[in-house]
Amino acid sequence: MRLLFCIKAMNNPGGGAERVLATVANGLAARGHDVAVLTFEAPGGRPFYALDAAVERIGLGIGSTTGPATPVATLQRMVALRRRVRRHRPDVAIGFMHSMFLPLAAALAGSGIPVVASEHIVPEHYRSRPLQALLLRLAPPLLARMTCVTEAAASKYPPALRRRIEVVPNPLTLASDAQADVAPEAGGPSTLLTVGRLTAQKDHETLIRAFALLAPRMPGWRLRIVGDGELRGRLEALVGELGLAGRVELPGSSADIASEYLAAQLFVMPSRYESFGLATAEALAYGLPAVGFRDCPGTNELIEDGVNGVLVDPVPSRPEALAQALEGLMLDAGRRRRLAGDGAAIRARYGAAAVLDRWERLLGQTLEGAS
Repeated sequence: MRLLFCIKAMNNPGGGAERVLATVANGLAARGHDVAVLTFEAPGGRPFYALDAAVERIGLGIGSTTGPATPVATLQRMVALRRRVRRHRPDVAIGFMHSMFLPLAAALAGSGIPVVASEHIVPEHYRSRPLQALLLRLAPPLLARMTCVTEAAASKYPPALRRRIEVVPNPLTLASDAQADVAPEAGGPSTLLTVGRLTAQKDHETLIRAFALLAPRMPGWRLRIVGDGELRGRLEALVGELGLAGRVELPGSSADIASEYLAAQLFVMPSRYESFGLATAEALAYGLPAVGFRDCPGTNELIEDGVNGVLVDPVPSRPEALAQALEGLMLDAGRRRRLAGDGAAIRARYGAAAVLDRWERLLGQTLEGAS
């Protein structure tokens, strides 16, 4: 198949969707498909997550890829998308995230090129974004198929979209079969790790405030927040305000994420909602016990309370409840060992080969349906 994956950007310090696209595009290219990746970025540049030499890159160079697009840039992008995609003549065009699949679907209306929308968020995201929610409701006639990453997320979309949805989980891209040492014998600091973009959805503020409640009693622990995003300045200011300099680290994004998991002793995901919880799945695959909120979609489907981690009820307050749950695990190395699995089950369920099989089947069916 001749496949064109489209996403807003690949060169920026990455998030989960960009990493998934790189994994799927590289994997399908390795299986013999003709694969290209189109972005709104200028041609050239180095993708944050490596793309195989067999994957062609196409850059439109229109508008900012680090913030919202202006109305003028959006119109220019749609015109350029239609022209460039039709010239490329893919069998299927796949738009990753609504920032791409909505303009892509509109641009290719009537072109005969089927569009697959790959959603990487949950419907809760649209509650405070009425224009995006409206556009999403208008999109079904323009889409051949839509993917989302969990059954729970799929069930919450409007019926017209649900009829087009295929659940395709995110693939795990694990660089090593090694497992984290959650209770090391040697001295040195222990690491409480979280991985995710610095946005309101991820709720790192709650995590920092929870750690502030624990820090005086946990001198051997540090909090490491791996990721980047628009809230970096606010979070850095909060760390200073709470007197946590030297105890809370914000190193930015990392292309070598495996080393972060393997160096940690405990993983925490403070998100308000997740589509799949890729970072949580990866942490569990590397043998880290994980802590997250029971009311967080995505997180609560991966963490089994008392089996591979702890689910927290957000009362009396999110920071206080999270601090209490973390304290119990930070103080009890034996409990961390008991909750640390070998990661085999989650690796088998979400391994790249199994997920690529599902993508290949979906795209083949889409092409057949368009014939």
